[in-house]
Amino acid sequence: MESTKKFVEKMRNGGVCIGVGITFTDATATEALCDLLDFVWIDMEHNALSLEAVQAHIIATKASRTVPLVRVCTNDPVLIKTVLDIGAAGIIVPMVRTVQEATLAVQACRYPPQGIRGIGPRRASNYGRSLDVDFFRKANEDILVMVQIEHRDAVENLDGILAVPGLSGIAIGRADLSASMGYTGQWDHPDIDRVVEGVVQKARQTQVLVGMGGSDDAEIGGKWVKKGVQWIQMGGDFSLMLRGASEMLTRMEEHIRERTSR
Repeated sequence: MESTKKFVEKMRNGGVCIGVGITFTDATATEALCDLLDFVWIDMEHNALSLEAVQAHIIATKASRTVPLVRVCTNDPVLIKTVLDIGAAGIIVPMVRTVQEATLAVQACRYPPQGIRGIGPRRASNYGRSLDVDFFRKANEDILVMVQIEHRDAVENLDGILAVPGLSGIAIGRADLSASMGYTGQWDHPDIDRVVEGVVQKARQTQVLVGMGGSDDAEIGGKWVKKGVQWIQMGGDFSLMLRGASEMLTRMEEHIRERTSR
């Protein structure tokens, strides 16, 4: 919970939080990256991550300042409950399109009377050692509830979504948003940029933290940070690995050509 508070405070004080998407099942990927990052975006939506693998990634962040956020595959209170019980600091819910869907996500993350979360926080309560009345109050206060704005319907309903009590933040998904607007595969299209800029501006007028599922291209990430994004995913474990390997290979090939040209 302390790392979660620092994560939020950094953004409230004008800072930007940087994270990486986690797709590998091996939790050493998260452990290796933790000292560099504000958060990890553990992705259950588009990857074959079991709950056991997700728990291992969460455990890998325990001794670090890095906040473990888990993107679930759907807005399901049963799944959200389990992911929180194994220790996630926050939930990212994909493809939220309406106020009702955003409200469900918020309620799924909080205990009664504010929400509908069932009681059984195994890891989250330090295996029962912290399980008292105060635990539930702190859990409701500190949990991060992020919903993804990645459909034209969500943009149309944005004012209502941003006003949902208890919503911590939004994460803009440019790829799916562009597809819903008829620009599949063109998430850098000027029309998409204009819509995304509008979403960022509206969110910055509220207390809701605005984030983005990002690219491993620092220039693209930097562009959106300058436009007001407060937390951003700078690619994923596999894309960073491939980028690093490609850059190294290109440089090594240059050395080889220099040797053979002598």
